[in-house]
Amino acid sequence: MSIASALPTGPIPVRTRPAQQPLEGKARARRTDAIVCDLRDVSRKTDAHDLTTQLIETNAAVARSMASRYRNRGIDLDDLEQVALLGLTKAAQRFDPAAGHDFLSFAVPTIRGELRRHFRDSGWMVRPPRRVQDLQTRIAGAQEELESQLGRSPRPTEIATHLGEQTSDVVEALAADGCFTPTSLDAKVADGSSSLGDLLGDDDRALAQAEAKVMLEPLMRRLSPRDRRIVRLRYFMEQTQQEIADTVGLTQAQVSRVLTRILSDLRSGLVEPQPAA
Repeated sequence: MSIASALPTGPIPVRTRPAQQPLEGKARARRTDAIVCDLRDVSRKTDAHDLTTQLIETNAAVARSMASRYRNRGIDLDDLEQVALLGLTKAAQRFDPAAGHDFLSFAVPTIRGELRRHFRDSGWMVRPPRRVQDLQTRIAGAQEELESQLGRSPRPTEIATHLGEQTSDVVEALAADGCFTPTSLDAKVADGSSSLGDLLGDDDRALAQAEAKVMLEPLMRRLSPRDRRIVRLRYFMEQTQQEIADTVGLTQAQVSRVLTRILSDLRSGLVEPQPAA
């Protein structure tokens, strides 16, 4: 067979590229929409970040002012300002302008809550019961409200009535206010010549000895002369049991048993009521 006979006769078909399917156009449109949505999300996140930053920068002075109201309560002002700014940041991040609320009316309770929570968790040097801590927080809010109404500092009875609490509980919570910053024993008193620690009482050994003498003297008179001598040698002259044994003519074991019996009798005499002299 020749090569010419093997070639096809007639027109040679031309292979063309198949037409683009409509589905590809739809997929491209979906990808385009997704890109647009991503760009919008990025834009919204950028706007939200800018709004949060602007709210924090604009109201930072308010947060610091609120922190300054809690100064001199045992926590450094710098720490209080950091806590207040943290509360401001939380408020700015959660704030929704579309809700129709003023930002400060939304942020102030959040900042105040952060400050009081910090005092509750970290501000106590002497920690009172939890109920006293919670009542102190309520008292602080009631005092601010009553001061604005009365034009003066409210009395404990007025605070108790306002909160619906017992006056004794309010007084207890007010008395525990010093647990934040207890007064130092080195603090100078009014005259400046001595410290608070110098004015505190101490155990008076002479008074304790006088009391013991009054209580033990009747019991000592009831002992035999030998027993009184052994007690005097042991507890007044501070001799050893062997030295006492050599003095009174007993063995050391006998002196030990005598002392045990004497102390037992004295203890019993202190517990039992004494007959009238």
